[in-house]
Amino acid sequence: MRIEQLIPLTSDRLRVIDMDATLQAAAHLLSHPGIGLVIVCGGNGKAAGVLSKSDLVRHLAHRDPARSSVAALMSRDIVACTPEDEVYAVWQTMAERRLQNMPILGRDSIPIGILDIRDAMKALFEQERYQERMLSDYVAGLGYH
Repeated sequence: MRIEQLIPLTSDRLRVIDMDATLQAAAHLLSHPGIGLVIVCGGNGKAAGVLSKSDLVRHLAHRDPARSSVAALMSRDIVACTPEDEVYAVWQTMAERRLQNMPILGRDSIPIGILDIRDAMKALFEQERYQERMLSDYVAGLGYH
């Protein structure tokens, strides 16, 4: 199964913010339920970094928020996937790096969606259940449906 099959789920979670935006603007986006990551873009619309809810909270706990911008706080090393990537491989990367959310980037690093690890796990579980049913039907002599 490829990530592109999950795009309807992930596009609703996509939040993009400009590099010059304030941390207050980022906090507003991250305050919505189900939103744990925003993609920071430059004027060309390409992903330049990411900012997570936990990054923002950690920063606010130790520094003066009035003196910081999204560009100063964002992570520039983006761990992302593409629509062509396999869900299992992406899930493995997320689990290894302890990521709850991962950007889905299209051509030229244009943001398409945000994959939540629960979406990946649910898709993998459903795929496993389907394969189990197919095997069960085959063993029972029903063939493949």
